[in-house]
Amino acid sequence: MKTFQLTHHLNSRMRDAACAALLLGAALCLSSPASAQSSQPAPAAASSRPVLADAIVAVVNNEVITRQELLQQERIVERRMKGQGIALPPETEFRRQLLERMILDRAQLQMAKEEGIHVSDDMLDRAIERIAEQNKMSLSQFRQELEREGTPFASFRDEIRNEIMMQRLREREVDNKVQVSESEVDNYLATHANADQAQQYDVAHILVRIPENATAEQIAERRKRAEGVLQQLQSGGDFAKLAATYSDASDGLTGGDLGWRGPDRLPQLFLDALAKMQPGQVSPLMKSENGFHIIKLVGKRSADDGKNPQSGAVMQTHVRHILIKVNELVTPEEAKRKLVELRQRLENHAATFEELAKLYSNDLSASNGGDLGWVYPGDTVPEFERAMNALKPGEISEPIRTPFGYHLIQVLGRKTDDVSPERKRLLARQAIRDRKIEEATQEWLRELRDRAYVEYRSDVGDAG
Repeated sequence: MKTFQLTHHLNSRMRDAACAALLLGAALCLSSPASAQSSQPAPAAASSRPVLADAIVAVVNNEVITRQELLQQERIVERRMKGQGIALPPETEFRRQLLERMILDRAQLQMAKEEGIHVSDDMLDRAIERIAEQNKMSLSQFRQELEREGTPFASFRDEIRNEIMMQRLREREVDNKVQVSESEVDNYLATHANADQAQQYDVAHILVRIPENATAEQIAERRKRAEGVLQQLQSGGDFAKLAATYSDASDGLTGGDLGWRGPDRLPQLFLDALAKMQPGQVSPLMKSENGFHIIKLVGKRSADDGKNPQSGAVMQTHVRHILIKVNELVTPEEAKRKLVELRQRLENHAATFEELAKLYSNDLSASNGGDLGWVYPGDTVPEFERAMNALKPGEISEPIRTPFGYHLIQVLGRKTDDVSPERKRLLARQAIRDRKIEEATQEWLRELRDRAYVEYRSDVGDAG
């Protein structure tokens, strides 16, 4: 079964924050509805009443989540987990995990609407076109494949619209409020003076959250739960399945995968454990103020990949491009066709790259003949960088699609050079900002969840 790349069109910072969710305590209490805020009623017993076809399973502020919505989301997530090779947790635990995620999403969407955030149909169409391209399909092929696997296209559109709305809300409520001082940059550079010798870690994570203002009994109960998970792992249990079953982190349903991270993007608690671990090993139980953590070291590699702020020599590329933007007046097909024509003119020596860039490019670099100057790894969006890196000096790409439109790219040269002090500070500032955004996002999500009125109307085990 194919697993689609559903969120690659979204801001990369937000995706990273989602993968790192709840490292710093914005976890939801996903283990059971009864572990939610004490003011909220526990779910009704399974035998107390018959299950209705469209029964309400939860009320979130002034909206409801129905049984049908939960089951539809269950089918979608189940297909994706199977496509990723993640073993499904027990059905009841799976639904409880899923319901808590839906509650948090619903609270975010409610706030987004209150703030006047909306996504136009044109913006949504362009986002879905990019997803189709990333899956190497035309839009019609992508739609057919979705529906063949049981996902109605209208439902898929709604899901992507909601993702974009939540991203915009987080940018407004969190990202735009994060500040980085010069002293923080100074401290970062001093602390990471030998960062080019550091490792990057591929990490998976399970969190058993301790509720805010927890009693000693609650803490003991959560520790017992975490110890049970660790015992299963030590007996050969599958980490991804156990994460999907027990983890209170939002990445639980993706097997707890955090991906590759440098030391600057991991808590010290994790770094201390990772220093003693080999790939494939699982950590002992670790406690923070937010809960009990278990991590698995999936792999490690050298951090010197050309993007490290402290790395000495890096490869730079001198590049220029012609951009045709896609908008209400220019379709993707028209933009691509125009660049094919321009590329033919360049091959026939009917015009120079500089001349055509000045005449046709929609980028600010048009006045410079499309010249972007010398760029470092990570300066451009991934689609542009991949195409650029595949070119030899002098070569011109085929039309390349990015979130900005279609590009013709020409590499003019490459060189290896030391990172300037200004560049080091810029990258250090971005690393600090990314880490602070992760922390602030998780704290904001925790507060949003705590503020939401949630009433459980029926046991999710009855949903089937």
